[in-house]
Amino acid sequence: MNFRLHTLLTTTALAAAAGHAGTAGAAPRVAADILPVQSIAARVMAGVGAPDLIVPPGASPHGYAMRPSEARMLGDADIVFWSGNGLAPWLEGPIESLAGDAIVLDLTQAPGVRLLAFREGATFEPHVHDDAHDHTEGAHDEHDHDEHGHDEHGDEDHAHEAEADHHHEGNDPHIWLDPENAVAMAEAMADVLATSDPDNAETYRDNAASFQEDIANLETEISEELAPVSEKHFVVFHDGYHYFEARFGVEASGAISLSDASTPSAARVAEIRDRIRSGDITCVFAEPQFDPALIRTVIEGTEARAGTLDPLGSHLTPGPDLYPELLRNLADNMSSCLAGE
Repeated sequence: MNFRLHTLLTTTALAAAAGHAGTAGAAPRVAADILPVQSIAARVMAGVGAPDLIVPPGASPHGYAMRPSEARMLGDADIVFWSGNGLAPWLEGPIESLAGDAIVLDLTQAPGVRLLAFREGATFEPHVHDDAHDHTEGAHDEHDHDEHGHDEHGDEDHAHEAEADHHHEGNDPHIWLDPENAVAMAEAMADVLATSDPDNAETYRDNAASFQEDIANLETEISEELAPVSEKHFVVFHDGYHYFEARFGVEASGAISLSDASTPSAARVAEIRDRIRSGDITCVFAEPQFDPALIRTVIEGTEARAGTLDPLGSHLTPGPDLYPELLRNLADNMSSCLAGE
């Protein structure tokens, strides 16, 4: 990478930020990649300015072609907050070519953000998560994974497809779905903004502290809401909820698609269908960004219910209130479907 990617908030990086503030007296121009990141940034910047959004509501960050207006956002940005190339690898090139003079913060590298490794296979074994670890302690590969064979389908091509499904290395990029990661992200944003815009440093840091308090209260509410359904089994459309599951003790039994929402192999779909037909899957969750046809296929002939989870808040109003509303909706929709309401 040739652009100025500050992966850790070192003294040198923060000092560099001071030279990239916007026009004197104005807030820095900030671009955020996805709605949840924009929402957290909007909360940190409240009373000072508002961040721009690169990936519009309803679009998948896993694959998107920017419009000219969004390219201009990057070109005009003093600071870019993004979720890293694990979520949106296509964005790395535009950031380098269009925002080469901006401060670029990869939030997966922010101090205090806990990273979880990708899960392997279509169906998951329960894991124990160590909440005491975070990125700065090198704990982002703390899980052991079991291989799941697909030879029972008897189709050599399907076996090769299934093998491809398994080799999805690296860390899960859906970091914002752990509310404690969101707090760490807000603190990192506040540090960059405060150094870039010292006149408003106190506001940024006060906003981040207020956000932390609100999220702690919300986390308690969601934990209480999901506790009664924590033993229920469910399947998600794509493996994008690991952080939410781990934080609140509601582990999925499998995912139809990989974490990048790529089209699943026939063998993977067959494995998920078999898992649902085992009889203990209560819900299968669709997503508004993707065609629900696969959901109908895998639950056909079973007693599993269909629900919807939206990890991006696609139908919510962008702004500082979107992120907590996104978490509440995930909890409400999950608890409602799992409880049979």
